Amino acid sequence: MSCRVVVLLSGRGSNFRAIAEAQLPIDIVAVVGNRPQAAGLAYARERGLTAVALDHTEHPDRAAFDALLADEIARHRPDLVVLAGYMRILSPAFIARFEGRLLNIHPSLLPAFPGLKTHERALAEGVKIHGCTVHFVTAELDHGPIVIQAAVPVRADDTAADLAARVLEQEHRIYPQAIRWFAEGRLLNRHGRVNLKDDPASQSVFPHGV
Repeated sequence: MSCRVVVLLSGRGSNFRAIAEAQLPIDIVAVVGNRPQAAGLAYARERGLTAVALDHTEHPDRAAFDALLADEIARHRPDLVVLAGYMRILSPAFIARFEGRLLNIHPSLLPAFPGLKTHERALAEGVKIHGCTVHFVTAELDHGPIVIQAAVPVRADDTAADLAARVLEQEHRIYPQAIRWFAEGRLLNRHGRVNLKDDPASQSVFPHGV
């Protein structure tokens, strides 16, 4: 039986596209966006997937919206919930409902640079290696157990846009890989650390040239 996946997004959904096109052993049972005009929702419809728009601005507060969102997700009976450019902080109650089956991708090598403007901050700090991280979501922002990371070199002439584009290429590579591992039941998430059943060392992926 395929792993049932619900995808959450807010914008263009480039990571969602990478996931949808990766031929994974999953069934994307719904794509939910908090912005009705999100390009990612349009792409889901083009692929014949269930696309649900829930406008967060129509609800009085975060708790009310997250309760509605959680109920919509639960209706599709997912094994996994994937955040693919979902640009809202999730409430503790929402995370508790799906914890252990809630994945996110973050554009830095966590625990470095949690939050926003990661590429600008990496350049400002003068780091030599930057990258991205897939992790399980917990109540602490951008600090859940790490599944896989990929690194890219920071070049002397990089702009934030240059660095973001290079990191995004790696996001599109490692997010489908992490989802495949989850769907195959290979992820061991214990005591805040994630390993693979057959290869504990392979959770970190560093491309050539780093």
